[in-house]
Amino acid sequence: MPKRPSFQFYPSDWLRDTALRSCSTGARGLWIDMICFMHEGNPYGHLKVGDKVILPVNLARMVGETLEVVEGWLKELHHAGVYDLTEDGTICSRRMIRDENLRQIRALGGKLGGNPALINGDKVNLKVKQKVKQKSTPSSSSSSSSSKEKPNDVERPDDVAEDLWIDFKKHRVAKNAQVTNRVINGLRKQATKAGLNLSEAMEMMIVNNWQGFNADWVKKSVPNESSMGRKVL
Repeated sequence: MPKRPSFQFYPSDWLRDTALRSCSTGARGLWIDMICFMHEGNPYGHLKVGDKVILPVNLARMVGETLEVVEGWLKELHHAGVYDLTEDGTICSRRMIRDENLRQIRALGGKLGGNPALINGDKVNLKVKQKVKQKSTPSSSSSSSSSKEKPNDVERPDDVAEDLWIDFKKHRVAKNAQVTNRVINGLRKQATKAGLNLSEAMEMMIVNNWQGFNADWVKKSVPNESSMGRKVL
């Protein structure tokens, strides 16, 4: 698998993460370096170089600090629950592993043609016929088309990227569903329950062609870490 030059980073998540905010500036600085190392790790999101675990002594040399200082920062981060440890003692990031799972789902969706509903020609034809029937009644057509072509004017949440927000609104319009503050608040609540953020929940809705989102669906749709050989304590 080719190396990816970048990864998603949400400044609002970084600034609002209460666990991370409870750590010192030095510990937070170490964590951002660790994230970059884990981006190069194998498996993704694990603090490894090849098959070798990056130990505190190795990490200290990599960041140019003493072992005592680095061990202190690591204790802060671990006590705050910022990172997890695998069975072999490898430091890993829950968020990065989750993002990688979602990326693989999106890649698979692209190979299958994006929208699974498009695979069934009968369903597509049925939708086309329904649209033709709607056009035969000008009054209903004008009202429905205006709602479809103009997504509801709801302000984009700070923790959602602009391109994802646009895709999400288009997805909802295609489902004849509205985008309201109540919908966003409900989605955020379910995302938190599933251990995801709002952006991840939106991505899952688009990838899986869901009109809504329920925390209980996540276990059935996203492969967990243990099933991918990434068991996390």
